Order: sequence, then C-alpha cells, then structure tokens
Amino acid sequence: MITLLCICLFRSGAVERGVSIMEEKKRGSFGGSIGFVLAAAGSAVGLGNIWRFPALAAKDGGGLFLVVYLVLAVTFGFTLLLTEVAIGRKTKQSPLTAYGKLHKQAGWIGPIACAVPFIIMPYYCVIGGWVLKYFVTYLTGQAEATTEVGFFGGFITAQYEPIIYTVIFLLFCAVIIFAGVGKGIERVSKVIMPVLLVLVVGIAIYSLTLKNTYTTGETVTGMDGLKVYLVPNLEGLTFSKFMTTVMDALGQLFYSISVAMGIMVAYGSYVSDDTNMVKSVNQIEIFDTVVAFLAGVMIIPAVYVFSGVEGMQAGPSLMFVSLPKVFEAMGSVGPFIGALFFLMVLFAAVTSAMSILEAVVSSLIDKFKWKRGKATIIESLLALGLAVVVCLGYNVWYFETKLPNTPAGGSAQILDFFDYISNNVLMPIVAITTCIMIGWVLKPQTVIDEVTRNGERLGRKNLFIVMVKFIAPVLLFTLLLMAVGILKF
Repeated sequence: MITLLCICLFRSGAVERGVSIMEEKKRGSFGGSIGFVLAAAGSAVGLGNIWRFPALAAKDGGGLFLVVYLVLAVTFGFTLLLTEVAIGRKTKQSPLTAYGKLHKQAGWIGPIACAVPFIIMPYYCVIGGWVLKYFVTYLTGQAEATTEVGFFGGFITAQYEPIIYTVIFLLFCAVIIFAGVGKGIERVSKVIMPVLLVLVVGIAIYSLTLKNTYTTGETVTGMDGLKVYLVPNLEGLTFSKFMTTVMDALGQLFYSISVAMGIMVAYGSYVSDDTNMVKSVNQIEIFDTVVAFLAGVMIIPAVYVFSGVEGMQAGPSLMFVSLPKVFEAMGSVGPFIGALFFLMVLFAAVTSAMSILEAVVSSLIDKFKWKRGKATIIESLLALGLAVVVCLGYNVWYFETKLPNTPAGGSAQILDFFDYISNNVLMPIVAITTCIMIGWVLKPQTVIDEVTRNGERLGRKNLFIVMVKFIAPVLLFTLLLMAVGILKF
C-alpha cells in the first residue's frame, strides 16, 4: 500500500513537473544562464551609457560621480535588479500580470510598469533611426557631411527621412521579437554582445592613444582625459552639489540597469527554475557597470583631447554633433573609427530596443493569450504610429515648451515629453511601489526564498533587506520630487 502511494506521488510530481516544463517551453525561455545574462546585459547597455554617462561624469566631478555610481550600483542597483528578476521567475509572468499574480491588491502596478516600455519604445526607435542614419553615412564614405553645420538639425527636421530610418530600425527589432525568446532574443544577444564589447574595448584603447596640440602650444593626450574621468574633482564641493551628484548617478542607474520598466520582470519570467539567479544577477551587474565605465573611457578622453571639458557636457548632441567633429580631427583614420563607433552604438540601441519591445509583447501574450506573432505585429504598429508623431514633432507639429527637467535656455518637444513622463515620473513610481510591496507587504523573504530556492547563498542578504525596506524608497521618493520640480538641491 505504501509502495503504491509512493508510486502515485512520484507520478503526480512527474506530471506536475512535466506540465511545468511544457508550459515553460510553450511560453518561451532562455536556453541557459549565459543567454539570460547576455540578453539582460544587452538591455542594460543602451544609448544612455553612450551620451548620458560621460556628460554626467564631466558635470559632476569626474571620479566623484564614478565612485558614487559604483556604490549605488552594488547597493541600490543590485536590490532593484534582484527584486524584478525574482518577481518574473516566481510568477512566470510579464510585468502587466506579474504584480497581480504576486499579490492581488498590487495588480494596479502592472499597467503602470507596462506603460513605461510602451511609451519609451516609439521615441527610442526614432533615436535608433538617427544612429542608423549616421552609421550608413559613415559606411558610405560621407563622414565629412556629419561635421557640417546644421547636418543633424537638418536631418531630424526633415519630414520623411527620419521616419524611413525609424521604420527600418523598428522592423529589425520586431523581426527579432517575432522569432521568440530562444531563437530571437537569446540568439541575437549571443552574437551582438561579444562584438559590442570588443568594439567598446578597442575604441576605448584607441581613445587613450590620442594626442592633440592646441594653438597655444599645449599638448593634450588621451591619458589626460582619463585623469579627468577617474580622479575625483572635489573643488568647490558642497552638500548641495554632492546630493546633485548622488541623484544624477541614481537617475543614470535607472537607465543603465533597465529596472522599473518591466524588462527585467519579463526576462526573469523566461529564466528556468534551476538557474543560479544570484550568480546571474551579479554577472549582469558587473557586465553593465564595466561597459558603462568603458563607455566613459571610450568617449571622455577623445572629446577632452579635441574639445576640452566643455565638449563633454553636450548631452545628447555629444554623439551626433561633437563626436563627428572629434572623428574628423583624428585625420584619415577618423571615418573608420567613426563607422565602428556608430556600429557599436547601433548594436547597443538594438539590444535595448528589442528588450523594451519584448516587455510589451510578453505582456500582451500573458494578458490576452495572443500568439507571439499577433502581439508583436500589433505592438509594432502602435509603436510605429507614435514614433511618426515623435518624428513630426521636429517639423510639422513642432512646438517649444518647458518641463521641470528642461535645461536653462533649452526647450522641450514631443520626444522630450515622452521621455519625461516615462523616465522621470512613471519609473520612480513603479520602483517605489515595488519596494513597498516587497519590503513591507510581502516581506523581503519572498525574494530571498526565490533566489535561494536551489540552495544558493545570497551574500548581500542583510543589505538587500535594508535597501528594499528603507534606503531605496527614500532615494526613489527624493528622485521623484526632484523630477517633478518640487525639490531642488
């Protein structure tokens, strides 16, 4: 009798495991931890690392910003990244439905988390189209045109060309997502990410070898630029400036590790139950931080050599206006370096954009039980429609307005409005409510149990508990108050 009962229990468990495996395969999953790490790192390594990181480092004391960023990465970043991946794997759901499955009363967080990538995708594809335009221009031997006054402005204000490049970029990302998790996202990430890393390292090394002599007779080298990047500049540092640096680093970390936008929840849902999640999250964190650091090594010395500290503070125009002039100043090798650079940026844009698209597509699949093809086509068409609106915001529907984060003397357009709503308002709200849900409602042990389910050791367990319950919510609320203009340092 006991033997018969054991056999029944064994068969029951086997059936349950079989059903679980079949559901996982039907839904899609990463083939292994390497595929997950590369895909997640690819999502994290995006356009923000290329233009925003160097600009903030130049503005906030060079090495001081770097130190603050690294501290936040291993504390704040680790906490949010681990939490979102754990939510995804535990629920096996995308952001739209994961929160509700985790806790019924938290279901309202899902639509907000899903709204973030839905809003980001259209304007990210527009910027991806700009990158594609520059890459094609360099590839076809027309590098000199990019340094002409008004080239960038003339391109983005054109009525049709930006839309064409946006469509091409979006179509490429849609094809990847249409192919699925294993055959699309994982396969592309395994090819693109190693190539991207090689390009970043190669350009960074070359950047350090640059040298330029000004008309004053002063000779500046790439190593001088590296010192500006690495050595903390504490001159005139006040509490207000330090807090500004902390908030800048915190905001950059949001973009850098792709949290609070549903991506890591979606990717976490594709991670198998036997994957060492602690190890994978640590690898993602290291990969992203290394690439963010190398992006600074790649850009800051080069720009410093030819444009000084002022050239590093150009923001988004750094990539499309300042850097082409730097490539031109390099001489005959400039067009080649420029082509490699924009190829690298294009790869970074693609890996990020496809993860943003997947966050929405997976949500449509889980919520409405649509097939992947249908969900991909519908979301791509919606993204395209809004992307056209963003493109027309620079010509037919051009207007100027001010947002709380608009620099003095600047103005905001439709793209800036989309970016402000998604990144400065909705993302902090998602992150704050996630911390409250895990830290105070469900308790941190919910995440701890999930990431250690196979006997893994969570080395930063106490740090995680303190961060998710106390420090992270306070930092996030401060960031939100600054974003809406209520708090200023």
